[in-house]
Amino acid sequence: MIQLQDVTKVYRRGLHDVAALRGVSFELPDASFAFVLGPSGSGKSTLLQLLGALDEPTSGEITIAGTRLRGMSSRQRDAFRREQVGFVFQSFNLLSNLTAVDNVLVPFLPRGVPTEVRTRAIELLQQVGLGERLDHRPSQLSGGEQQRVAIARALLKRPKLVLADEPTGELDSETGAEVFRLLRNLRDQHQATVVVVTHDPIFIQPDDSILRLRDGRLAEEPKP
Repeated sequence: MIQLQDVTKVYRRGLHDVAALRGVSFELPDASFAFVLGPSGSGKSTLLQLLGALDEPTSGEITIAGTRLRGMSSRQRDAFRREQVGFVFQSFNLLSNLTAVDNVLVPFLPRGVPTEVRTRAIELLQQVGLGERLDHRPSQLSGGEQQRVAIARALLKRPKLVLADEPTGELDSETGAEVFRLLRNLRDQHQATVVVVTHDPIFIQPDDSILRLRDGRLAEEPKP
């Protein structure tokens, strides 16, 4: 599913170059559940941005489900993100003036929402326990409920890759466990690959893959 070969990412900071990733290589099979661990500044968020085609590597190759990301045009990267990737962020990224249903439908709103897509959005919110909160706005939802809306939004297009950046960072441990249950259900039901950046390893299970970064290098190889 995911293959990285000697990937580097260098940012220009004034007169100096800062290497965020330094020759990272690994493979993850389909339907993996992988955790990216490491201290602040180790390259975790940079890795997630590259996997989601939000940025391009300075060198090296990234291939996801047979698609080579490096060298894509801006339009091709947009299409890849729209069709293949679901994002779940710590900050939820919900629009305050929209209901739960419309927040799930945000990726489709500019182009118009087919009836079947709206029906699926409602079904997803029901699946994550928000069937009675469909018309509620973010200010009327708890942090855990807002994260469930964000997860439903990520699942709407049935992505083959889900990228979660500190998805439980603002949640209590019980709600965090529920978020990971939902992500694991996604992996099991839709054979999606899930990659989670986190500072907290308590939700790791024995069969999960671990990518441990330090100073932009992979310090621990994922299990095959």
